[in-house]
Amino acid sequence: MAQTADVLIVGGGIIGFGTALELQRRHPDSRIIVMEKEDAPARHQSGRNSGVIHAGVYYKPGSLKAQFCREGVGATHAFCAGHGIPIDNCGKLIVATDEHELTLMTALASRARQNGIQIEDVDAAALKEAEPHINGLGALFSPATGIVDFGKVTVTMARLFTARGGKVLYGERVIGGHDGAGPVSVITANGHFEADRVVTCAGLNADRIIRSFDQNPGFRIIPFRGEVFRLLNQPADLVRHLIYPVPDPARPFLGVHLTRKIDGGFTVGPNAVLALKREGYRRRDISIPDLASTLIYPGFWRMLRANFGAAMSELHSSLSKRNYLRHVRKYCDRIQLQDLAPYPAGVRAQAVADDGRIIDDFLFVESRRCLHVGNAPSPAATSAVPISRYIADRLEAS
Repeated sequence: MAQTADVLIVGGGIIGFGTALELQRRHPDSRIIVMEKEDAPARHQSGRNSGVIHAGVYYKPGSLKAQFCREGVGATHAFCAGHGIPIDNCGKLIVATDEHELTLMTALASRARQNGIQIEDVDAAALKEAEPHINGLGALFSPATGIVDFGKVTVTMARLFTARGGKVLYGERVIGGHDGAGPVSVITANGHFEADRVVTCAGLNADRIIRSFDQNPGFRIIPFRGEVFRLLNQPADLVRHLIYPVPDPARPFLGVHLTRKIDGGFTVGPNAVLALKREGYRRRDISIPDLASTLIYPGFWRMLRANFGAAMSELHSSLSKRNYLRHVRKYCDRIQLQDLAPYPAGVRAQAVADDGRIIDDFLFVESRRCLHVGNAPSPAATSAVPISRYIADRLEAS
């Protein structure tokens, strides 16, 4: 016999549990099930990220990223304040180290202001006063950027959901589904489920889940491992803010930054190198099916050709700790090679279109009774609450 639900949510990360809570708030008598293939929440991207509450400085005006991130800052603060989760609203400095970066910084400030984000210009003298250990010709200051443990946020969401009557099934790996004339059918390794509505938030396996429901996502998830180092031998006041480089428009990622951690200390990173396994957090982690899925995909090779220089630079920094250090020393030259200690890596789920285009915004794929979260890159954790509201709105509209 199939287990039944009004809404079944696939994926126990921050968006999955955020959506479960939002639907439970709107429809307290509904039967809602969250199923997760791991044995606990937030085992992948939701628990393996930088912990930065992004203000929304970088995102294209009018994009879902810009909208959700702007709403998400306040929503994240409100949720954490309501449930005793500590936040450090330390702010972020985006530091220019040469004249070219100063020019790029001006354009970045304009974009931030178009997004309604508070941003302040900082000259070299003010930068040195604010951060004596940081070198730069100038900076942008984002006062709304902060840090939190998003894994703890997700676990809290899961606890609240179950305390209010929601059901969570761990160890349930989805094999396939069918959105036909009646309820949606979902098959797992352990059984059969039926639901009036299904939401999938599968992160690194988003495209596979969409395909398992007999839909063509039009993209493939390409996993990028972000290697990070914890800093040793540095004073507790090394920096008071988050320190980011000015992003290079030729690169799809933000570059190596210096991050304060909510539990103390500092990290530098991440870079972005192709992972040989979708959930491969170590260099030696290899999955032949995952690697084959990447290498036989024409969109991957088109993406690589368009970003070849950036890809080679990232690979070089991965293979050479000394070269990795060079990126950090551009703005903090007191850090030495022996200061870089191992730290757990993360893996980004990057959606790449068939034509090789890196999909830069949030992407949702809908059918009659299913809504799939296809692409949820950073700032997805910051944006989890407004994304959850958006999903609930879409379900109610369908």
